[in-house]
Amino acid sequence: MNILILGGGGREHSLAWAVLQNPKCDKLIVAPGNAGIAQIATCANLDIEDPGAVVDFAAEEAIDFVIVGPEAPLAAGVVDALDAAEILAFGPSGAAARLEASKTFTKEICEAAGAPTAAWARFTDVDAAKDYIHKAGAPIVVKADGLAAGKGVIVAETEEHAIIAVEDMLGGGFGAAGASVVIEEFMAGEEASFFVLSDGETVLPIGTAQDHKRVGEGDTGPNTGGMGAYSPAPVLTDAVAEGALERIVKPTIAEMARRGTPYRGVLYAGLMIENGEARLVEYNVRFGDPECQVLMMRLGAQALDLMLACAEGRLSEMAVTWAEDHAMTVVMAAEGYPGAYEKGSVIGGLDGLPEDSRHMTFHAGTAREGGQWRAAGGRVLNVTARGDTLADARDEAYAMVDRIDWPGGFCRRDIGWRAL
Repeated sequence: MNILILGGGGREHSLAWAVLQNPKCDKLIVAPGNAGIAQIATCANLDIEDPGAVVDFAAEEAIDFVIVGPEAPLAAGVVDALDAAEILAFGPSGAAARLEASKTFTKEICEAAGAPTAAWARFTDVDAAKDYIHKAGAPIVVKADGLAAGKGVIVAETEEHAIIAVEDMLGGGFGAAGASVVIEEFMAGEEASFFVLSDGETVLPIGTAQDHKRVGEGDTGPNTGGMGAYSPAPVLTDAVAEGALERIVKPTIAEMARRGTPYRGVLYAGLMIENGEARLVEYNVRFGDPECQVLMMRLGAQALDLMLACAEGRLSEMAVTWAEDHAMTVVMAAEGYPGAYEKGSVIGGLDGLPEDSRHMTFHAGTAREGGQWRAAGGRVLNVTARGDTLADARDEAYAMVDRIDWPGGFCRRDIGWRAL
C-alpha cells in the first residue's frame, strides 16, 4: 500500500522507520519530512495544515493510508477532509482533537467523565487571574489554553513567577494560544506518559514512557520540547496503568462518544502518579516527541498494523506484542536551546553510526549540504537504542552519542536517572 506521513520531526522519522519495517508498505512519502527522513523515504513539499491541499496530494499520489504526526493538522481538520474524500487516515477529527487544542475543553470532559485531574480555573482577564493566584498560592501551574508547540505550560514556584506567566500569555506572548489561560493546582508526584489507541469504541494500551522536559541535568532549568525519553516507565506499573485506564482514559473515550465526537487515533495521557494513584495532567492527540521514538523502536513493524486496525475500526481484533526490553532516546540540541541558537553548525560522525532494530539516530532538525550534515533546528537528533535492561539501553545510546562530533551541540547525560 501507498502511505503518506504528515510531519517533519524526529517523531515522524521514527514513524517512517517503523512503517518501512512492515511488508504492507510499498511506497512511503513524508511531507514535509527532513534531511534524515529523505535517506529512507520520499519527502514532499506540502502545507500539511491545509486540508484541501493534503486531500489533493493524497489523491494525486494514489495514497491508501495517511498517518498524521503533529497536532496542528489534526486541529485544522485534515482527518475530516480525508474522511470526506474516503481516504483512510490515522488520527482524530478536528472536534476530537480539541482534547489537546483546548485545555478548557479537556477539563470539562474530565469533569463530565469523573476523571481525576487538578483543580482549575480559566481566565481571560489578567486582574482576575492574579487574584486567583494570590488566593491559591504557589507552586501553581499556568497553561496557555490553546496549542503552543509544547511550550505553553509554566510550573511557577512563586506567585510572582505565575503572575509574569499570566501577563505574558494574556499579553500576546503566545499568540492566539494564550488568548485565555488555565490555572491549575500544582500536583506533586512523578509524571509519566500512557499511550492508547482508540477506534471510537475499543481502547488498546500500546505502551508507557517517561520524558525529560527540563533542559538541565537533574531536571532543572527551563522546559523544552523534551530532552530524552525511555520506555517502559517503571512508575506506571500494571496496577497503576489499569487504574488510569479504567478511571481516566475509558471514561474520557465514552464521554467523547456520548457527545457525538468519537475519538479515533492515538491518545497520549500525561499522568501524575503519587502513592500509586494517577491523575491526568493533560491529553495529547498524537504521539509524543521524543516518546514516539522509543515506542516505535520497541513496536517495530506491528506499529503499522495497529494504526491500520485503529483507522478501520478493528482494534478489538488486535493485541500488542512486546519484546521484554527497554528503549532510550537522547536528544542532541543546538547550544542555546531552548533559547536563541544558531543554525548551520557541522555535525560529524553520523554516517558511521549503526542503523538496525536496536540502534537508530532519528533526525529532528538537520540539513544535508555539500555532503555534510548541519544543524537546522533547536532539537536536532534523537539518538536511540534498545537494551535488555534500561541501563543497557542507556549505555548503547550514550555510546552512539559519544561517536557524534558536534561542538555546536549538547545533550543531557542523565536521561533515565529517576528509573536508574
